[in-house]
Amino acid sequence: MRCLFTLLILSLLAACAGPKYTVDDGRKVNEELLGHIRSYGVGEKALRPAIARTAALKDPDCDTQWELPFSVTTSYDMAEDDRVAWVRGLGVDERLTVVATAPDSPLQVRDKIQDIAGYSKENTVKMALELAERRDSGKPFDIKLSTGKTLRVVPFSVCRGYTRLAPPNSPQAQDYHWKGSMHPIEIAQANLSEDEALWAVLWTQGVSEEGGLRMKTYHYGSTIVSNLYSLFSIASGIQGAALAADAAITAAKSAAASVASEILKSQLIEQAKSAAADRMRKEITGAVQKMTQQQVVGAMQRAAVNRASLSGVAWVAATVFDRADAWAYTRLEKLNANPLASFSLHQKLIEQDLTANSLVLDPDRMKALNKIAEERGRGDDVVAILQGIKPENLQFEIIDMPLASNPNAFSYDEISDPTLSPQPFARGLIEGMLSMPVASTN
Repeated sequence: MRCLFTLLILSLLAACAGPKYTVDDGRKVNEELLGHIRSYGVGEKALRPAIARTAALKDPDCDTQWELPFSVTTSYDMAEDDRVAWVRGLGVDERLTVVATAPDSPLQVRDKIQDIAGYSKENTVKMALELAERRDSGKPFDIKLSTGKTLRVVPFSVCRGYTRLAPPNSPQAQDYHWKGSMHPIEIAQANLSEDEALWAVLWTQGVSEEGGLRMKTYHYGSTIVSNLYSLFSIASGIQGAALAADAAITAAKSAAASVASEILKSQLIEQAKSAAADRMRKEITGAVQKMTQQQVVGAMQRAAVNRASLSGVAWVAATVFDRADAWAYTRLEKLNANPLASFSLHQKLIEQDLTANSLVLDPDRMKALNKIAEERGRGDDVVAILQGIKPENLQFEIIDMPLASNPNAFSYDEISDPTLSPQPFARGLIEGMLSMPVASTN
């Protein structure tokens, strides 16, 4: 009897000593962060099915990589209040938590991963890296959930170019690289349709396919990276990625200030004031007003400055954005999707004044993409999507940003030498993260 009592006490002590995970205790949290967390979840739920949808391309001409039918994140090692915000916003705690799934995913949203093919660590950053390695092997593997249920996961092959969203604690972060692109969370605020999400994924793959050689030529002429940091962890919301994103945003803002002319900067300030006033009027009246041609041009100017503000590898990527547009357009057609989703997403973004991203078309890209649409007999449809404004009426000169459609204008000499900068992310967020030793995440 005494032995039985002792075993019972030891069992209770062991249960008390188990890991405790964050719960929503109702405390006040950063509402702005909470909003970004929720937008992140909405975006992931739109993008993950689209990523899986591109597997049907089976494009023999593109480089490939492996993906999973679900995406996860974790609040491990975050500040306590931020962890509560993650639980409240998406049900995410310190464990690897599923935040989005493709239709055939064996895991479901809010599932918690306990071990990956027998591998389990309290440090879920290490778990994320293990999951990335299992994904990249391309071989099926087992995942055990916190419920004790074991599920078989099968990676699938897609064209190269991970589509990822910025961490919610650095929502404006953006970067473009041949391995993948990080888009600011604001694109999720456009309430992506299925085809618009597919456009975003295919466009990201197109940047990799059309600009990979050019980016690699610049990259290997500048530096050779050492310990590779998994792109998987960049989009997991961990603090390391967020800190890196903050540094990259600071560098981008500095670059934008030097790129834009004084006249254009003044115009942008006035247009921003006007856009803010318009939003306020709409909130007060509840009215949805048609944008004037001047307002549309102003939004596209801000998008052009955003593109021109990119640095390092991302700057090189930006010179092939028009080629990525064409690449994605033709593949939307192959997947029996509406290729004009490119224009509808553009329109939705500018109507909400969400222009600090790569999915808003500037005049050069609009002209080139509209030409393809017209060749398909869809010119009138494009005008309808653009609220009756013709693409040829949206032209203005873009500063300092040659595109692939003007090959004679591009030169690697135009890019400032990142080796001269003390900024560790001078080549961009993804390039900086790829150069970080994995040990720094412990």
